[in-house]
Amino acid sequence: MVEKIFWLGHSSVRIQSGTVLYIDPFQLAGGPEADLILITHAHHDHFSPEDIRKIRGKETVIVTTPDVAEQLTGEVRSVRPGDRLTVGPVAIEAVPAYNLDKPFHPKKNGWVGFILTVDGKRIYYAGDTDDVPEMQALKADIAILPVGGAYTMTAAEAATVANRLRPEAAIPVHYGTIVGSADDARRFAELCRVPVFIKG
Repeated sequence: MVEKIFWLGHSSVRIQSGTVLYIDPFQLAGGPEADLILITHAHHDHFSPEDIRKIRGKETVIVTTPDVAEQLTGEVRSVRPGDRLTVGPVAIEAVPAYNLDKPFHPKKNGWVGFILTVDGKRIYYAGDTDDVPEMQALKADIAILPVGGAYTMTAAEAATVANRLRPEAAIPVHYGTIVGSADDARRFAELCRVPVFIKG
């Protein structure tokens, strides 16, 4: 399954397994038309209408939080933490994503990460978050975690999460554009006791 996950820079990911699924598309050069687009929250580097237009087709479904959904038209489904839905063959769980000791992603905003079941694998895309208590109960086969620090977990904090989750594979994101560098991804890999795949 890891080979079907593509890091597109910053926090953008494409999962291509029959269904073409994008999460937080940002500064895309292009790409195949999306069947499904997931948006975790309203910040410009995660909700980019310009990038959505590049990959959105007539049948594309968008799943996102209410504050983003109200800015979009068409086939848009709104979710809050704890919600579950299925789009085509993809089962989606919205999970909490927020900061504990920073002001950038308040819990009250109801922003999310996602757990997706694709080809029988649970893929956890954490979103912009710290190591929040709700993560303790999560189970995932693949964990896609932010490592850039400043607005999210640091590489060390993300490695702690990965080591606790014990997925088959972990993939670092949220570095290399606005905050964080390839050094953060390498540091994450060094600290993880699970296989790490640095994409790009």
